[in-house]
Amino acid sequence: MSSLTNEQKQLLFDYCIGLASQKDTAEAKTLIASNEEAAEIHSKIKAALAPLDTIEPEPCPDDLAERTIQRLNKAADSSRLQLQQLLATEQSRQVSTRVGFWSNWGEMITAAAVILFFSGVLIGPLNFFRQESWKQRCQAQMGSIFRGIKNYTTENDGHLPTVASQPGSQWWNVGDQSEKACPPTRNNWLLVKLGYVKPGDFVCPGRSQGRALQYDTSNAKKYNDFPARRYITYSSPIRRPKSQKDCMLGKDPLMADLSPVFEELLRDCSCDFMLELNDKLRTINSSSHGRRGQNVLLGGGSVIFIRTRQFGISNDDIYTLQNIIVYKGFEVPACETDVFLAP
Repeated sequence: MSSLTNEQKQLLFDYCIGLASQKDTAEAKTLIASNEEAAEIHSKIKAALAPLDTIEPEPCPDDLAERTIQRLNKAADSSRLQLQQLLATEQSRQVSTRVGFWSNWGEMITAAAVILFFSGVLIGPLNFFRQESWKQRCQAQMGSIFRGIKNYTTENDGHLPTVASQPGSQWWNVGDQSEKACPPTRNNWLLVKLGYVKPGDFVCPGRSQGRALQYDTSNAKKYNDFPARRYITYSSPIRRPKSQKDCMLGKDPLMADLSPVFEELLRDCSCDFMLELNDKLRTINSSSHGRRGQNVLLGGGSVIFIRTRQFGISNDDIYTLQNIIVYKGFEVPACETDVFLAP
């Protein structure tokens, strides 16, 4: 059995204190399962850090987060100078041949404690502000989309942007540019195609994939729909064919963060579309904001953030149809009060 490299030891250390990415976590688990030395290091680190588990973490109140960060920034200047002095001292010290990456457990535990402390004190508030920033930017983008819709209706006799579709049309095939396809995203694409809304506004800033590519209106005119699913990470209402609502109703959702029901299926979707609801799909929130909830754009132009999928007096699930368990991609609401945002 070959000795572990410093990179592998660093990977184990990051994994043990919770700083490893999803990919590194999987690699670390494989290494621990296949290498005795890695398993021993993992066991020793976890045993050394065990006393820290007795510390009860307390969330930082929202009103103190900003002041906490300001104080930490001030302390950072002093700490940076001390660290530079420490590094200079260590570099001038004669290094023993026995000193290695894992030889001094005392220093390692001290470093781990410091990292865990700053993870709890600093990373929590920073993540809170980051999530809040993404949520507000998402709401601003929805507001921009609404202004585009409003300008369109003003110039088109009050009609919402609507591309003609046949009864029973499939609503899941986003990105299909053929004439026969008619997913509901084409209604939103019409706003991009005619220059009412910037294409990037249809991608939630809270998405882990990052923002969509930008392109000008002349390029947009070449397409019948968004080029692919990643170019629109919002879900729109699927309407009843014979009762298309063609007015701006203040209490009706016009758009919401991407539906969590069909997200995984659409990622590798073919022409064979079928999904059966389970307990997870009935309750999980959109992935756009860390599963904490979803922004919803209402017909009157306001944007609300709901922490559950239920909406309105009827407590209707905005991402599913009433009394429908199996979906094949062409279902529509049975009544006007059943809101269904997809895909």
